[in-house]
Amino acid sequence: MVMLQRSDIQTEEVLSWQGLHLLHFIGSSCSQKTRIFLKLKGIPCELHHVNLAEGEQYSDWFMGINPRGLVPVLVDDGQVIIESNDILLYLEEKFPSPALIPDAQNAEAEALLVAEDKLHLDLRTLSLRFVFPPERTVRGEDALALYEAKGSGTVQGESDPHKAVELAFFREIIKNNGISDEQALSAIHNFKAAYDDLERRLSQSDYLLGDALSVIDIAWYIYSARLLAAGYPLQALHPAVAAWYAKLDARPEFSEEVMLPPLPPRPGPSLSELAGFTA
Repeated sequence: MVMLQRSDIQTEEVLSWQGLHLLHFIGSSCSQKTRIFLKLKGIPCELHHVNLAEGEQYSDWFMGINPRGLVPVLVDDGQVIIESNDILLYLEEKFPSPALIPDAQNAEAEALLVAEDKLHLDLRTLSLRFVFPPERTVRGEDALALYEAKGSGTVQGESDPHKAVELAFFREIIKNNGISDEQALSAIHNFKAAYDDLERRLSQSDYLLGDALSVIDIAWYIYSARLLAAGYPLQALHPAVAAWYAKLDARPEFSEEVMLPPLPPRPGPSLSELAGFTA
């Protein structure tokens, strides 16, 4: 679990915060996942909005809390936990009822969360290529240099390589002047393989871990909402997943967290056209 040490944190005011606090962005998929989890658990938590669209994640204040510059961040009585899935596991242990990770399937749930997390950069790739306006796709080198210079540079007291992964991702976009076809196609194929597995699961049970709603359903609901916004043909390719998604989307504690503002159409081929999906 990624719980920061005091030496990792430069914005020392958070060390004195009492109770639960969530630093989040309304349009962040990982933040959405965490907010749904909090709602379903009925956990009271003070929310602090970090506007990624305005670059607030690069501020001295925020980089001093999370040296990776990412949301969400949970602060619990001065303890700082980063990475959304670690936050969910921490909250599940602290607030076990209602259970969103069945005791008998704890290891399976954690493995599925790891597999989901490995697709996070693929989700970002498709979001930047097919959902968000082009001006939000390419971050300037000046912004990346600020990101590189700020924060402690350590996580759990050790030099953190994660920032290098973030920088490499955005510098590749600068080099290609956007998300390349090759990057987009790789992400689409990775999601197609993952959804094929979910389709098999949902042909045998109502939810992804069996007969009860779990944290895995929350995670994949968020991914599915974003993929649908990108134009992924969920109903055509994975009808059982589409039916499962519609059932969750009918619940306001889910749907209210993923609504996007009206966005202009993106230039270029659609996701289905690029991937060669047929109607």
